[in-house]
Amino acid sequence: RTRATRSVRDAREAIADGAPDAADAVREAQSAVDRAARRGIIHRNTAARRKSRLARALKALQQPEG
Repeated sequence: RTRATRSVRDAREAIADGAPDAADAVREAQSAVDRAARRGIIHRNTAARRKSRLARALKALQQPEG
Protein backbone atom coordinates (compact mmCIF):
# COMPACT_ATOMS: atom_id res chain seq x y z
CA ARG A 1 0.00 0.00 0.00
CA THR A 2 2.79 2.41 0.88
CA ARG A 3 4.65 1.74 -2.35
CA ALA A 4 1.54 2.37 -4.44
CA THR A 5 0.67 5.51 -2.51
CA ARG A 6 4.20 6.91 -2.75
CA SER A 7 4.50 6.22 -6.45
CA VAL A 8 1.14 7.89 -7.15
CA ARG A 9 2.22 10.91 -5.09
CA ASP A 10 5.55 11.09 -6.94
CA ALA A 11 3.76 10.89 -10.29
CA ARG A 12 1.35 13.69 -9.32
CA GLU A 13 4.27 15.87 -8.25
CA ALA A 14 6.11 15.17 -11.51
CA ILE A 15 3.02 16.16 -13.48
CA ALA A 16 2.51 19.31 -11.41
CA ASP A 17 6.15 20.31 -11.92
CA GLY A 18 5.97 19.58 -15.63
CA ALA A 19 8.96 17.25 -15.28
CA PRO A 20 10.22 15.64 -18.49
CA ASP A 21 10.13 12.22 -16.82
CA ALA A 22 6.47 12.54 -15.79
CA ALA A 23 5.42 9.79 -18.21
CA ASP A 24 7.89 7.37 -16.61
CA ALA A 25 6.63 8.28 -13.15
CA VAL A 26 3.03 7.68 -14.24
CA ARG A 27 3.95 4.32 -15.78
CA GLU A 28 5.69 3.26 -12.57
CA ALA A 29 2.73 4.40 -10.46
CA GLN A 30 0.26 2.51 -12.62
CA SER A 31 2.37 -0.62 -12.27
CA ALA A 32 2.49 -0.28 -8.49
CA VAL A 33 -1.28 0.30 -8.31
CA ASP A 34 -1.90 -2.75 -10.51
CA ARG A 35 0.35 -4.84 -8.28
CA ALA A 36 -1.51 -3.72 -5.17
CA ALA A 37 -4.87 -4.54 -6.77
CA ARG A 38 -3.70 -8.00 -7.85
CA ARG A 39 -2.66 -8.75 -4.29
CA GLY A 40 -5.96 -7.54 -2.88
CA ILE A 41 -4.45 -4.58 -1.04
CA ILE A 42 -6.71 -2.12 -2.82
CA HIS A 43 -9.95 -2.72 -4.70
CA ARG A 44 -9.63 -3.15 -8.45
CA ASN A 45 -12.04 -0.29 -9.14
CA THR A 46 -9.96 1.98 -6.91
CA ALA A 47 -6.87 0.97 -8.87
CA ALA A 48 -8.62 1.70 -12.17
CA ARG A 49 -9.78 5.10 -10.92
CA ARG A 50 -6.30 6.11 -9.77
CA LYS A 51 -4.73 4.98 -13.04
CA SER A 52 -7.35 6.84 -15.05
CA ARG A 53 -6.85 10.07 -13.14
CA LEU A 54 -3.08 9.88 -13.56
CA ALA A 55 -3.40 9.23 -17.29
CA ARG A 56 -5.85 12.11 -17.69
CA ALA A 57 -3.54 14.51 -15.82
CA LEU A 58 -0.56 13.42 -17.90
CA LYS A 59 -2.50 13.88 -21.13
CA ALA A 60 -3.55 17.37 -20.07
CA LEU A 61 0.10 18.20 -19.40
CA GLN A 62 1.18 16.97 -22.83
CA GLN A 63 -1.55 18.81 -24.77
CA PRO A 64 -0.29 21.99 -26.42
CA GLU A 65 -2.12 25.03 -25.13
CA GLY A 66 -3.86 27.11 -27.70
